[in-house]
Amino acid sequence: MTPDRDDRLLAAEFVLGLLDAETRAAAERRLASDAAFARDVAAWQKHFAAFDDTADAVVPADDLWRRIEAGMAAAAPAALVTPPGLLRRLWNSLGALRIAALSGTAAAVAFALVAVVSLRHADEVAARKPVYVAILVDDATRQAGAIVNAFADGRVEMIPLVDMTVPAGRTLQVWTLWNREVGPRSVGLLDRARATPLDLQRLPTTAADQLFEITLEPAGGSPTGRPTGPILYKGTTARTL
Repeated sequence: MTPDRDDRLLAAEFVLGLLDAETRAAAERRLASDAAFARDVAAWQKHFAAFDDTADAVVPADDLWRRIEAGMAAAAPAALVTPPGLLRRLWNSLGALRIAALSGTAAAVAFALVAVVSLRHADEVAARKPVYVAILVDDATRQAGAIVNAFADGRVEMIPLVDMTVPAGRTLQVWTLWNREVGPRSVGLLDRARATPLDLQRLPTTAADQLFEITLEPAGGSPTGRPTGPILYKGTTARTL
């Protein structure tokens, strides 16, 4: 999820009152210093204004309905005139008004909640789907040994597909190469084949045709900062569909 989308969802949840006390307090502090966040909050408040229960109640004048009834009687055809006193009886029927108000508000709130939850669910699904995938294979046997997944938020993970035997005193080291002039960079050390996040935070964003490989190195990793042992598996990234 991008920061802009995170802020828009946070602003919507703030306006709807869905945040816990700590998160809401933090959001209130941001309103005073973050103009973009304040604009998002104002936009959602306008969007949800129809059912904003924070608005001050307005008490109608005593003769309001008498004047409305008189005006309607004068303007409408006789067959369509509201029976005298009907509007006043409806006004005085708190039960009917509460049912109507709550029904409308509940429907609006439910719609808003579905919209917010749907946006968050879509972002969560997108965040779980990798942007680039590399299948690392053994050049000799063409057997796939691991998969590397790179996500839109910068996370990169490696998932082994086979049990890689690691002799005593040796370690598995994962490398990536995005620029031959710069050379390969180590992004992970493993004592055994297991799913693990790779450390690419200080490197350029993962792109298409980026090389990943696994080598067998001395315990503690390559002493030179470059691959020295045999390459077990390697492959390049491709964008997912």
